[in-house]
Amino acid sequence: MPELPEVETVVRDLRPLLVGRTITSVRQSRHKLRRPWKPAWNANAIDSRVESVRRRGKWILIDLASQSSSPLLRVHLGMSGQFTIVPATLAEPDHVHVVFALDGGNELRLRDPRRFGAAEYFPDRAALETEMNADLGPEPFGLNADYFRSVVRGTARNLKAVLLDQKIVAGVGNIYADEALFRAKLHPGRAGKSVTNAECDHLREAIEAVLLRAIESRGSTIRDYVGGSGLRGGFQNEFAVYGRTDERCSVCEGTIACARFAGRTSHYCPQCQSQGIGKKVKSTKTPRAPTSRS
Repeated sequence: MPELPEVETVVRDLRPLLVGRTITSVRQSRHKLRRPWKPAWNANAIDSRVESVRRRGKWILIDLASQSSSPLLRVHLGMSGQFTIVPATLAEPDHVHVVFALDGGNELRLRDPRRFGAAEYFPDRAALETEMNADLGPEPFGLNADYFRSVVRGTARNLKAVLLDQKIVAGVGNIYADEALFRAKLHPGRAGKSVTNAECDHLREAIEAVLLRAIESRGSTIRDYVGGSGLRGGFQNEFAVYGRTDERCSVCEGTIACARFAGRTSHYCPQCQSQGIGKKVKSTKTPRAPTSRS
């Protein structure tokens, strides 16, 4: 699933190509997304001009300007979504579910083979943002140290569950939770309430460092992900633990293990991340390892 670095890359790619453009038509396939685009929204979106393109958590937000309101398009890439701008003359591939035609001859296409994504129109931008902020925690950049210590140390849940909780920190998913925990040398199964203030600070810094580095590398392409310009990511070539079950740890030369925490497959180094776990965790093979790191 595209996480914060992938979504941020899409947003940065789309922004210079979208801002100032006007939507001239909209069409959708007969197949529904998880949150489908409604044909009734077509008339609302047409003739709207794009004011800005931004990200909140794992959501893409496109602010529009119309004659009577301040609407917004909200898009989620789901498990396999691609949101790209291409010339309207380019042949349309399979699994394209929503197409926004733009003045100037380009199209903004949402392609999603597994259809777990979303494309929605909201007439009231402020109301939607209020609703989203109630469900999403702060962004992971410049996180308040006292806040992060409080939410981590105030729960008995394991650290993997804490990092995946979008109400605590928005945007972190399975890949970057594993990579941040490795960087902070904390076991994914360790209880939050057992972590010290200093360890909380290391984890907070690790989250930000991993995400910023992944954004610099245009995110991680494991299967379908491409940025808004169609280019693949490169951070998969720098994974320390994710998808590397039974491979050698680059730090201690131990062996990367795999187990389930918070219902998700987790990758970690039992030696580098052993502190405070208190018991041995049974490792398992990764059920769905990355097929490529190129």
